[in-house]
Amino acid sequence: MGSGAVPKLFISEGSNCFPLILLLSVYIWSCFHGVECQSHLPLPNHEVEALRRIWLKLGQKWYSSTDPCTWVDPTSNEVVPGNVTCGSCDGSHCHVISIIIRRQNLTGSLPDEFGSLKHLQVIALTRNYLNGTIPVAWASLPLIKLSLLGNRISGRIPEELGNITSLKELVLQDNLMGGPIPTSLGKLINLEILHLSGNNFRGELPKALGNLKNLTELDMEGTSLEGPFPSSFSELESLNVLMVSSIKGGNGEFPPLENSRQLKIMVLRNLSISGALPDYIGNMANLILLDLSFNNFAGQIPKSFGNLSNLDNMFLTNNKLTGEIPKWIFTRGQHYDLSYNNFNGSDAPKDYCQIGYVNLVSSYSSTDSNTIASCLRRNNPCPVKPKHHNLFINCGGASLTIGEDEYEGDENIGGASDYHSFDEKWAYSSTGRFVHNVDNEPFIATNLSVLNMLNPELYMTARLSPASLKYYGLCLHNGNYTVKLHFAEIMITADEAYYNVGRRFFDVSIQGEEVLSDFNIAKEANGTGKAIVKTFDAQVSENTLEIHFQWTGQGTSFIPHKSVYGPLISAISVTPNFKPDTDESKLSTGAILGIVAAGCVVIALISTFIWFHQRRKDTENKDLGGLKLPIGYFTMSQIRAAPGKFNLENKLGDGGFEPLYKGASKR
Repeated sequence: MGSGAVPKLFISEGSNCFPLILLLSVYIWSCFHGVECQSHLPLPNHEVEALRRIWLKLGQKWYSSTDPCTWVDPTSNEVVPGNVTCGSCDGSHCHVISIIIRRQNLTGSLPDEFGSLKHLQVIALTRNYLNGTIPVAWASLPLIKLSLLGNRISGRIPEELGNITSLKELVLQDNLMGGPIPTSLGKLINLEILHLSGNNFRGELPKALGNLKNLTELDMEGTSLEGPFPSSFSELESLNVLMVSSIKGGNGEFPPLENSRQLKIMVLRNLSISGALPDYIGNMANLILLDLSFNNFAGQIPKSFGNLSNLDNMFLTNNKLTGEIPKWIFTRGQHYDLSYNNFNGSDAPKDYCQIGYVNLVSSYSSTDSNTIASCLRRNNPCPVKPKHHNLFINCGGASLTIGEDEYEGDENIGGASDYHSFDEKWAYSSTGRFVHNVDNEPFIATNLSVLNMLNPELYMTARLSPASLKYYGLCLHNGNYTVKLHFAEIMITADEAYYNVGRRFFDVSIQGEEVLSDFNIAKEANGTGKAIVKTFDAQVSENTLEIHFQWTGQGTSFIPHKSVYGPLISAISVTPNFKPDTDESKLSTGAILGIVAAGCVVIALISTFIWFHQRRKDTENKDLGGLKLPIGYFTMSQIRAAPGKFNLENKLGDGGFEPLYKGASKR
């Protein structure tokens, strides 16, 4: 093909896709980017051949005579449609500068041939089904953006990627990558966005990350990296978003972020950070979300936090905070969660555990005072006589009957910091916000497809939480119970190939003991939309049962779309492994005391009667003591014969009880 010829590519009639052809004209690109419009110029032959090979490796075929730089996917609903964009035109040719292919179920491995497109600045292959490793050949490209979110990419991040100093966005989240974070990434001095969450990276946080002084977003949730945070983090002055969770092996110190005053979102969850909350956080005027939950912070909430006028969400859940709760927390009308702490009981609310959007359950765990609401205290103790011995909850759904079991409805919409109690029988507490989907948070998931399973109505809904969800069985009789947890994955379906990339992991604890770690519903049930029931024994000794579901950051968070992650529970059933003592079969303490008292009175009366009777007898014996009376035994016939068979002639008179007769003896 001559240099001036129009390249010929073809689309097979059998390719239902892509309208595969995702190519946007030079005119649109150049006019949008200030480049001279020269869409009539062809691509060089080697770039046409590279595109053909790329498409074959991605599981598609091209057969068309149309200029590839005019092709665009008309079916895409993305803000930026899937396309191939051309630009960087010289006197005789234009060049491929951008390839964006989203949600097209592309298969195969990542092609080396991208490395042949020497003017390529953007590679975005998000939410597909691609595998393989990142080719080293890509390191020679002048990339500005590389996004592979939501695929099956494995292997390590190539050290050579550190040579792409033009790179501003590196998005690798929700894949299967591992190994250490290469120190060479520290050379990416223009990097602004680094998303690594949802992978299995290992090793220490590299100090070189502190060199990324233009970094605005750093997301490292759900990796297997180890601390501590390097001191170089103090150089990250441009950060707007910092999200880190479940890093192990740290030194318990808060990361050096005193210079990161531009932060809007700070998530440092489940990192075993101890000590006092840094006072300088109160100087981060742009902060809208602060999540420091599941750490070991102690001391009081700093007064400076009251300066955070833009703070819409604050999660200090499950720490060891003490002192009084600042009054401003109750007046802002925002989602603040202070549950599971050790605040002083002197200023505790008397009757409420949810004040507006402020969750206070177990926030006064160090007090045993009965003067405050039981739900504010440790373990949510029963404030009345224990009266329940079973529990059935249809999580996220309406009341329904399955066989002889009546599942109670759980239809409260919920929220980011939410505690709800139901007739002193059960309650739940939910903590956390879906960071990337603030306006439409699905705290209740609803199934939209047909479920082919036993009792499908029990799995049509489920309660969902982005961080922590606790259910309580309240005022239960003490004893051993069988707990059944009903699960079905109804959000990550098999509708599209790339949906299969989705992985939901969470932990489950009962009575504080972990019973499931990194639990994956779909894997355990051998597919999505299938039921799985997990059964456990639980000992209730203080009349309260606690079931905790917690997300520690593992798995994907953008598949099939944003904010699909966290624990998901369809139903809970709790039944006793003992014969319950019901009110009909068991006497109350008062009744038992009454019976004992009545028995004592009867015994006292009988004893008194016997005493008086004995005393009278003794008196009579004393009166007859001087008489010599013959003593003997008489038969009834002798008694009758003595008075002449009680003849009236022998009657002497009437005694106190019976007539008296004169007796005669025969010698």
